Amino acid sequence: MEAGLLRIGELSRRTGVTPELLRAWERRYGLLQPTRSSGGLRLYGHDDLARVQRMQQHLADGLAAAEAATLAAETGRPSEALVFDSAAVRQELGSALEGFDEATAQTTLDSVLALATLDSVLADVLLPYLRELGDRWERGEVSVAQEHFASAVLRGRLLGLARGWSRGLGPPALLACLPGEQHDLGLIAFGLALRSRGWRIVYLGADTPVETVEEASGEVQPSLVVLAAVAGVRLDPLQESLRELARRYRVALAGPEAVEGNGMLALSGDPITEAARITALVESGAPR
Repeated sequence: MEAGLLRIGELSRRTGVTPELLRAWERRYGLLQPTRSSGGLRLYGHDDLARVQRMQQHLADGLAAAEAATLAAETGRPSEALVFDSAAVRQELGSALEGFDEATAQTTLDSVLALATLDSVLADVLLPYLRELGDRWERGEVSVAQEHFASAVLRGRLLGLARGWSRGLGPPALLACLPGEQHDLGLIAFGLALRSRGWRIVYLGADTPVETVEEASGEVQPSLVVLAAVAGVRLDPLQESLRELARRYRVALAGPEAVEGNGMLALSGDPITEAARITALVESGAPR
C-alpha cells in the first residue's frame, strides 16, 4: 500500500464514522475520492480524511447532510461550481406555490438544495422569487391567498433549515424584528447566511419589543444584534432605546431604509452580501 493512503477501516477508525456511512457519503455525495490499489482495494488519502472531518463538523453544527457534504467538498480546493438554471427553478417553484401545490414546491427545493450551497439557493432562487412575488402582488398578478401561501411554505422551509443554528462554537448573533414588523423572511435568510459562516443564531422572531431584545442580550451576550425593519416601523420612538442597546453591543439595523448612525450599522443590501460583510468586519477585530 502506498505511503499515506488508508483503507476504509483505518479511515473509519480515525474519524469514528462507520465504513457503511463512509461508503454512503461517497456514493451519494461524492465526498470521498479514493484511488485503487493493484489488488483493487479502495485507498483514501489525507484529503479524504480532511473532508470527512469537515463533514462531521458541519453535521454537528446542524446542517443537512447534502449541504454539509457540499461545503466539506468545496473547502480546500478550487471551486467547482454546481450549475443550475436559477430562472427555471424559480419558475418551477413559483408555479407550484401559486398553484397551492406544496408537495411539488418541497420537491423542487429538495432538488436544488442537493445541488448547490445554501448561499446559492438563497441568493439565486428564494430571495429573487420573494422579490418577484411581492412585485407581482402589488401589480395584482397574484392574489393575497397565493402570496400568503407561498410565504408560509417558504418560511417553514427556511426555519427547517435553521434547526440547530444555535449550536456550535462560533460567535453568537441575536436576531429580531422591531416592534410592528411582521416580515421576517429576509431576517431568517440573513441568519442562515450568518450560520453558514460559523455564527450561532438566537432568533426572537417578528414584532419584538426592544426591552425583550435587551433582556435576551443580557443572557446571550451576543457579538452582534440585528434588528429588522422592513416596512411600517416607526424608528423615532425607539431611538433612545436603540442608542442605549448600541452602547453595550454591536447593533445593526436591517432593511431597505436602514441608515448608519447613533453607533449602529446599517444592513441595506441583500442578506448574503451583508452576512459576508458583517462577518469580515467582526473577524477583523474592528471596534463597535
